[in-house]
Amino acid sequence: MDSMSVEQRSKLMAKIHGKDTKPELLVRRLLHAASYRYRLQGHVSLKTINELRRKHPDVTFAGGKLPGRPDVVFSSRREVIFVNGCFWHLHDCPEGQHAPRTHAEFWDTKRTATRARDQRNLATLRNLGWESLALWECQLKDTAAVLEKLVSFLEPASSKMAQTQATRGTTNTGK
Repeated sequence: MDSMSVEQRSKLMAKIHGKDTKPELLVRRLLHAASYRYRLQGHVSLKTINELRRKHPDVTFAGGKLPGRPDVVFSSRREVIFVNGCFWHLHDCPEGQHAPRTHAEFWDTKRTATRARDQRNLATLRNLGWESLALWECQLKDTAAVLEKLVSFLEPASSKMAQTQATRGTTNTGK
């Protein structure tokens, strides 16, 4: 039995938004402070969308947005960031594993479908040549670690290649 009336529950649920959430704003603030510039909510330029449609006619780009509507988009880098709420996206942390007792079957179906959709969208983006980073709400408590993760993800490809080669003990001589 729900401890709230239908009206109270409706008002509470209406306050939950899908964009510009506190976790998302925190990530955007960190990125901006680190001098990164980006687009929001999966928006990419018309030129990029047309190029993707030409190369991948089987993929739908609803409203000129990337699949899954990533929270932060770096078009020139072909990198995106998702800021996921642990409860809504069924994360493995305690908050994500908390299952509501009322309408349990509904919530289980909804959250499982969200997780499956997230996996499909990540696979589609990977097939389109985009790299993705998923940040979870529970990870955002340590802002220094989040910033380090963001910078590591967004560092130039040449730096990533140099690091990979250094760990493998190889170099690119250009021959």
